[in-house]
Amino acid sequence: MPMNRPVATALAAALCLLTAACGSSSDGKAGDATAEAAASKTGYPVTLDNCGQKETFDKAPGRVVVMNGASVAEVSTLLALGLGDRIVANQQTYGNSEVPGRAEAIEKLPDGGVEQNDAFDVPRETMIGLRPDLVLSTTAYGFDEKNGFATRDQLKDAGARSYVSPQGCDQDTSKMTLADSYRLLRDMGKVFDVSDKAEELIAASEKKIAAVADKVKDKAKGEKKPKVMVLFSNMSMGGNDFSSVVAKGIYNDILAEAGGANAFENASEGSFADLSKEKVAATDVDALVVIGYNDPDPAAYAEKLLKEFPQWPAARNNTYVTLSDSMYLGPSNDLAVEKIARMLHPDAL
Repeated sequence: MPMNRPVATALAAALCLLTAACGSSSDGKAGDATAEAAASKTGYPVTLDNCGQKETFDKAPGRVVVMNGASVAEVSTLLALGLGDRIVANQQTYGNSEVPGRAEAIEKLPDGGVEQNDAFDVPRETMIGLRPDLVLSTTAYGFDEKNGFATRDQLKDAGARSYVSPQGCDQDTSKMTLADSYRLLRDMGKVFDVSDKAEELIAASEKKIAAVADKVKDKAKGEKKPKVMVLFSNMSMGGNDFSSVVAKGIYNDILAEAGGANAFENASEGSFADLSKEKVAATDVDALVVIGYNDPDPAAYAEKLLKEFPQWPAARNNTYVTLSDSMYLGPSNDLAVEKIARMLHPDAL
């Protein structure tokens, strides 16, 4: 829920009124006791060990910049926690969302008047000029000086804390799992003193995913898991025809809970495979998951693929689903699990 002032400040003021002790003691002990009481009530100070760097927060941030990173993980997490009013500049959008109203809520957030640099994110000088007290980046790429970005040390010198999301320290998201979405929620819950809300969201997600996984498991006992191709629509990341095909990462964790398996998991050691048309044609694909990143019609892309590879079981059965933010790091992975499970095992749900 929106808060007009940091919780720590409000509680400290209330304690001062109740005890009439703030700054009144000659030896400072009463004032110290009041400060300690306020800290215990709010949980501050909070220290996170983030990519080997300690970031300490004495109060909830009030001027947050969310970097692009081709993600919506961070902005969606803040919105799910009711913290949209803390954002002074957001660069993230997928254009669509499985969560009703989220895409519209993201669209309404301030962008800080940022003109992105050649690396498609907030330039160093612009970042410092925004006067943030917290900067969020999906990976360490967003704090790399050679990309024209402010480093974490430069931000600290300007009075800002910084945070790299789980599995983003080495810019390799291939080991990302559902647990990382929960860790992002927990970390932001601690930073903004809304841990109860974060735990509530995590518990609800875990419960929904477990319920779907149990139904799918019972239905598909002894059966071979359908092979699923996951890719971003109309996006090129390499030199081949199919360079946005998912190989590893949180996508596979979601597929497993939904009772499926990645058809191209072994095609690359990294998050994405850069595949030729011949390689794709030679692989049995039972179902498609098309992720729409600022694509207004990912379904058209899915149908085009099914026509291009009529030999696939997915084409014969017209088996596909389009998703956006729920398939990536963020607070809504339970929706992806449910939608994919309904596609793969319609009789189970």
